[in-house]
Amino acid sequence: MSLIRTPLARTAAATFALACALSSAFAQNTSVKVEGAWARATVQGQKGTGAFMKLTAPEGAKLVSASSAAAGVTEVHEMKMEGDVMKMRAMPVLDLPAGKTVELKPGGYHIMLLDLKAPLVKDTTVPVKLTFKDAKGVESTQELNLPVATTAPGAPAGAGAPGHGHGAQKH
Repeated sequence: MSLIRTPLARTAAATFALACALSSAFAQNTSVKVEGAWARATVQGQKGTGAFMKLTAPEGAKLVSASSAAAGVTEVHEMKMEGDVMKMRAMPVLDLPAGKTVELKPGGYHIMLLDLKAPLVKDTTVPVKLTFKDAKGVESTQELNLPVATTAPGAPAGAGAPGHGHGAQKH
């Protein structure tokens, strides 16, 4: 664990911690609960990255879209192994079964932020808007400010999924 010594570093760490708390707290005001939300930091020239979180819909719902002012394209994706080949595809809808938590994580379901307008810098935030449809077909949205990190908040150092930074790949 590193010590935060400079005022700027302490301010950045405090802002990041507040963003983590607010992203979960703000999302709880609607029918779908969002927990542990974060987006992976990028490097200069990297045009895509992933956003991850846990979604729980008490009465069932569908995640029907995602958007972000930070990206030209924002999509719900699925990554899975088919034989010896890892495949990724955009999903038009992600089902959220009643009372079951669906985890969006590296190597599985996730939100892709493509055609980034600027690098996502560690210890900042990125706006992401999620649109849900409940069992009755009623749409609702949640606007989140996801903390940007190199690994999931609270994960031990080095716990990120290697090879899932999305680099400059086109999907």
